[in-house]
Amino acid sequence: MTIHEFGKENDKIMVLLHPAVVMWDFFEYVIPALEKDYHLIVPAIPGYDPDVKSDFTSVEDIAEELEIWLTTKGITQVDCIYGCSMGGAFITKLLSNGVIHFNRAVIDGGITPYQLPWIVTRLILIRDFLMISIGKLGGVKLLEKAFATENLSEEDIQYEAKVLEMISYKTIWRTFDSTDNYSMPQIVTTDCANIEYWYGDGEEKQRKWDIDYIKKVFPNTVFKKFDNAGHASLAPFQPERFVEAII
Repeated sequence: MTIHEFGKENDKIMVLLHPAVVMWDFFEYVIPALEKDYHLIVPAIPGYDPDVKSDFTSVEDIAEELEIWLTTKGITQVDCIYGCSMGGAFITKLLSNGVIHFNRAVIDGGITPYQLPWIVTRLILIRDFLMISIGKLGGVKLLEKAFATENLSEEDIQYEAKVLEMISYKTIWRTFDSTDNYSMPQIVTTDCANIEYWYGDGEEKQRKWDIDYIKKVFPNTVFKKFDNAGHASLAPFQPERFVEAII
């Protein structure tokens, strides 16, 4: 896993975890502001790393890989960790592992494990896999049909097409399988006293199950709804708003 670091001279540490079907440069518009005060650690998640040919493994394995990297560097305490969508799934797992102490954890539209019968999870997995694969197979025009792209620019669509061309079908399958079904202990404990769950008003209905799950496993979580925001929209499309909320 390639780790990108910025502002290494700063004492405060912030980890940024990107969503699926994007690359680590998802954070390119917020890094210049945050690196002034934070030592930023931005992993390129396996399968989505433009510099290393790899496949996505699982939420559990990648969370452990990040823990090993941090502890090897002597980092056992992180001031703030932020994860969006798939990145939020990593945070949920990291909090339950308890290997790294996080002073603050921000889960933005984070995906939580489905509480559904196994056969239902398989049907959902097949649907999601086929939807993303349509874009990979058919290029930009089919990508426009596969996603609700009316709010995306042509540049955004071209970016997604580039990512889909890069990632493997194995990565697509494993991403949705693991992100929707990763393992969590029956009784979850964490020493993080400051957990936040962010979501946009445009995704409120889609995140209902995730919000209910977070309320159950992390009952002290503070929930923050952003008006005029959709799923994974703050860092790339409203960077000033993101920076104001995260610092």
